[in-house]
Amino acid sequence: MKKKDLSLRRLLEFRNAWGAWLVFSVAIAVTVILWQVSIRLVEDRTEASFRTQSLQLKTAIEERLLNYEQVLAGSAGLFSVAGGVSRDQWREYTRKVDLDRYYPGIQGIGYVKRIGVRQMADHIASVRAEGVHHYLVNPLGSGPYYYPMVYLEPGTERNRLALGYDAFSDPVHRRAMEKARDDAMPTVTGKVVLVQEELAEDQASFLMYYPVYQGGEVPDIRAERRMMLAGYVFSAFRMNNLIDGIVGLIAPFLDVRIYDNGVVDRENVMYGSNLGSLDNEFSFEMSQTLTTGGREWLLQTRSTPAFDYLASDPRPPIVLGSGVVISGLLFLFVLALIRSRLMAQISAGRYRAITEGAANVTLVMGKSGRVRYASPSSFDILGFDPEKVPLLEFENLVHVDDWPQLQQGFEDSVHAPGKQMPVIRARIRDASGQWRDMEGTYTAMLSVPGVNGVVLSLRDLTQLRAAQSELHRLAFYDPLTGLANRQLFRDRLDHVVRRSRRSGEPAALMFLDLDGFKRINDTLGHNAGDELLCQVAQWLEGCVREEDSVARLGGDEFVVLLSRISGPDAAGKVADGILRSLCQRIRLNDHEVGITVSIGITMIPYDSEDSGTLMKYADLAMYRAKDMGRNTRQFFTPAMNIKAARRLLQQEELAAALESDSFALHYQPKVDLASNRVIGVEAFLRWHHPEKGLVSAQQFIGLAEETGLIVRLGEMALRQACIQVQALERAGFESLKMAVNLSVRQLTDSGFLDMIRQVITETGVSPERLELEMPAELLNEDPRMLRELLVALHDLGVCLILDDFGTGSCSLVALQQLPLDVVKIDHRFIRDIPYNVSATDVASAVIALARKLHLTVVAEGVETPQQLSFLKSAGCAQCQGNLFSYPLDEDALIGFLIRQYERPLIS
Repeated sequence: MKKKDLSLRRLLEFRNAWGAWLVFSVAIAVTVILWQVSIRLVEDRTEASFRTQSLQLKTAIEERLLNYEQVLAGSAGLFSVAGGVSRDQWREYTRKVDLDRYYPGIQGIGYVKRIGVRQMADHIASVRAEGVHHYLVNPLGSGPYYYPMVYLEPGTERNRLALGYDAFSDPVHRRAMEKARDDAMPTVTGKVVLVQEELAEDQASFLMYYPVYQGGEVPDIRAERRMMLAGYVFSAFRMNNLIDGIVGLIAPFLDVRIYDNGVVDRENVMYGSNLGSLDNEFSFEMSQTLTTGGREWLLQTRSTPAFDYLASDPRPPIVLGSGVVISGLLFLFVLALIRSRLMAQISAGRYRAITEGAANVTLVMGKSGRVRYASPSSFDILGFDPEKVPLLEFENLVHVDDWPQLQQGFEDSVHAPGKQMPVIRARIRDASGQWRDMEGTYTAMLSVPGVNGVVLSLRDLTQLRAAQSELHRLAFYDPLTGLANRQLFRDRLDHVVRRSRRSGEPAALMFLDLDGFKRINDTLGHNAGDELLCQVAQWLEGCVREEDSVARLGGDEFVVLLSRISGPDAAGKVADGILRSLCQRIRLNDHEVGITVSIGITMIPYDSEDSGTLMKYADLAMYRAKDMGRNTRQFFTPAMNIKAARRLLQQEELAAALESDSFALHYQPKVDLASNRVIGVEAFLRWHHPEKGLVSAQQFIGLAEETGLIVRLGEMALRQACIQVQALERAGFESLKMAVNLSVRQLTDSGFLDMIRQVITETGVSPERLELEMPAELLNEDPRMLRELLVALHDLGVCLILDDFGTGSCSLVALQQLPLDVVKIDHRFIRDIPYNVSATDVASAVIALARKLHLTVVAEGVETPQQLSFLKSAGCAQCQGNLFSYPLDEDALIGFLIRQYERPLIS
């Protein structure tokens, strides 16, 4: 090789110096990584500093607010100890507290007194007699109670402006005061502007209220707290005065903002340090929740340019510069090594023309077109020994129709050295005499050392086409039944819709769902289910024409597309034929099972010209067929779409209500007929609907069961009922039992038992006080599973009640074998007593049967004295119904129980 062949330009070509370039690239990559790591370390250190300051700031604010709560608690304790506190005593107390020194941020600490309407005149006179000459209660509402600010210290000119202000008249103050009164805890108001603020200084403020009760003791019951309230001690705060000192001490270079109620909104801004240059120019941000006085504040901290500048570090640029210099030196060193070995590498030019892929055959031809070299892959693909290929006439291996274009491609490549020619397809005969589809390209490398020829690279297309065919089958056909899948069917449906839109010729879409397929799949196994699906696919294909389409969407859902049809009557006849064909028995796993199908039909283009809408309409019609009793067909009607939309809206409302805690329990007393006393209550779920008001459970329980929300809803109801049991115990009703209704969906849920145990543990309720009411249809479930469930519940100690006794298919054997304690007669047997002889006979028989089984009998829905008299004579043990009381909320229930203990409900 001549020296000019080793010029720097050629030496730096990638094919020669790839090793040097690789080393250089790796070195640069390592440099970049180290540079990024150093940047990240600096950022992590900065972020850690930011987070530390943010957390310290939150802790400092919480500690200060806790101190203020303790100040109020001490102030309330002053009233508890002294009973009454005069203005001078209050002033002396606040002077000793030394607010300005120990509690910065408090604008004043005062006392709000509850004043009745009849006490107003005496109250104003007594305050004026104490030296507050212009004292008035304002604003003056309609009563019956007022809550004026009587004391407020220190007695500055500003603070005196607030004396007499009835904070209870302001909704913001009122919500906090009511919560403090009911919970007996210090409570913080929302964002307010203090009455004593001047117009130019109206900054965000809040007040903290602490209730003071008559007698100094905190009543246990909420109703007593409301009656025994004497007033409130309170503190008024200006946010800037409260927070500025903490921020300046802990996080002077952070932009700090506090939002009321946890909502980032301009109206909710409680505090802003305003250190950021622009709202969105920050490197770090952190949001934390401050909880004080029953209210949540969102503490948001952001870094500022000043913070970033102080945290900057010069090390990342140093790492980057050093790495670039070292990478260049390594590149030059490796390049020198490559130059010394370049001569030896040129001799390997031939191997650069050989591809190693198993799907390619590489041939090197001389200028005359004769094969001089064949790659080893020629044996794997064509079956020829690579050493013997040069002895063969290449023209004899090529199909006579394809040889001219191969010859032309060879000549074109010779005239364009180094250029890859267009792809040529040809049939090549392999060693077994079979023709193989192949494609190849010519590249002339006549002047390349070690090659000195024209390279033909051939790729075998046989396996590729087989793979393409298999991919097409997998992409567009159901692997189980061989029917079209959802994607292919959607394309066919789009085509039919477009054609019907142009021509006006109708078509029909049917949505089919097998009735009871899940039961077959669960009992006989998935193999039997797959066999059934394949058979159904064959039956469906036999019911339609060749131009029609049948597809499986998944599971047991099939669709049929009638591409051309005269009208709805013709579509109905086809559907009837499908119903007859599929309504038969089939043998699966030595079991003969019967199947039916429900069909929904929609017409194209009358119902819609959109494929997705048509699929939805057919699905709705199919579900209507299910509701009509199954094994039938239904055409789509607009009413179905309205019903589905309404049901979806109801489902969304129900889910939102569950998230927003819009449900409550009402309680109907249950009376023991022997003692004429209330021995328990049954909990009824109620929904506080924003538009419909109080909604009973009958209107939404069905939807909750269908959507699965019944599991969460039931847990919420059970937990609330257990809490109410504890409240009744504290009120003195230790022996009352609480009955909670359960659905089959709840009882068969896999986590039901664990949920029951968890609720009992967390609420601390005694299991003996809990009664679980189960519907009669539960007896239709798997007997073994049912017995295990009820035995486990019975072992917990809860009372088990069978609801709706006498309805459905109640098995007497099941009643004997299951650990039930109580049966409840359905209200349908009670409502016609005593005017309907059949009703009285049935009720008497049900009561007698239950007593024979040693079960306590409860009658529900008792509304008349005649019904009560009959039930007593028939031997019924307990009753409940509107004759005794309608379902009551928790406050009304307490009053009812107090009254019934004073006198019996019935005589």
